[in-house]
Amino acid sequence: MWYYINVIMLTIGENSVIKTERLILRRVDIGDWKAIRDIWADESESSYAQYDKPNATDDESVFRRVTIWALHKASNKHMFFAVCLDDLVIGYVAFNERGGGYEIGYCFLSDYHGKGYAKESIGSLIDRIAESGVKRFVARTALNNTPSVRLLLALGFKREGTEKVSFYKDRNGDDIYFDGGIFALTVR
Repeated sequence: MWYYINVIMLTIGENSVIKTERLILRRVDIGDWKAIRDIWADESESSYAQYDKPNATDDESVFRRVTIWALHKASNKHMFFAVCLDDLVIGYVAFNERGGGYEIGYCFLSDYHGKGYAKESIGSLIDRIAESGVKRFVARTALNNTPSVRLLLALGFKREGTEKVSFYKDRNGDDIYFDGGIFALTVR
């Protein structure tokens, strides 16, 4: 286990910067809290927001959560990456250790959707993490969130199953469910 953790730290350590063709990927730091707040506020306006667990967008809540993310900079159990176009944080990608691999999450400002930034950043991070021996990545998204489903399929993920998911209640207090897809990528 010690070797496994050190290999990841060497490839994507807390101060590492990964440069892709157009982007800079680095661990989230406390100073990113306003950018993350703006990303979440932008996301809440999306028609796909109904399929995501809502994020509090008040300054105190965002600052507190991003501070926790930043405290994980030296950890590989939970990794949070800022996706930067020059000096502008346009999105983030999260990797949370689950069952010998990672579950991923991501969110980007809507002005940067459909331009390949998510595919470029997530693909690069998966490649880098896979270099350390991690072989399995899982992502969950609403099946009606067609841009996210297309992204995962373009990255090589395969749908492994579905699940009923609820983050909201109707006016009677009953859960409102949607169909979620469970997508997995196994790297050789």
